[in-house]
Amino acid sequence: MIGNNKLFDAFVSDHRWAVLTSLRGGGSPVSSVVAYAREGDQLVVSTPGATFKRLTIERDARVNMCVLSSSEPFNFVSIEANAAVETDHLVESTRRILVKIAGSGYEQPDDLEVWLKQQARVILRISPQRVSGVIR
Repeated sequence: MIGNNKLFDAFVSDHRWAVLTSLRGGGSPVSSVVAYAREGDQLVVSTPGATFKRLTIERDARVNMCVLSSSEPFNFVSIEANAAVETDHLVESTRRILVKIAGSGYEQPDDLEVWLKQQARVILRISPQRVSGVIR
């Protein structure tokens, strides 16, 4: 379970978009919108390997991931976490994310393994430490 609140846990499972915030070298936060999927009590994000997200996470593993609803009342779950960059065995995690965002304009490439290599993609594995939020 992600956190110790069943409502928060279900909310994270039911949604697919979040704002991921990592820390710049000087300590200031930087955020980006990401698609994610759940793998047990962890979350995974796929990103091209040269992104700023990867660089900041390799320097400082602390992140915050805010999962949002896309309509009113705009509920959210905020996840303070540690993140790790994975460069191997990306297919299953990436496929899980692509299935989660199906119908949103993103389609799974015909040859996923080639696409992963062409984009030098990585998986960001998010391990929650503290979970809070507002569910109305």
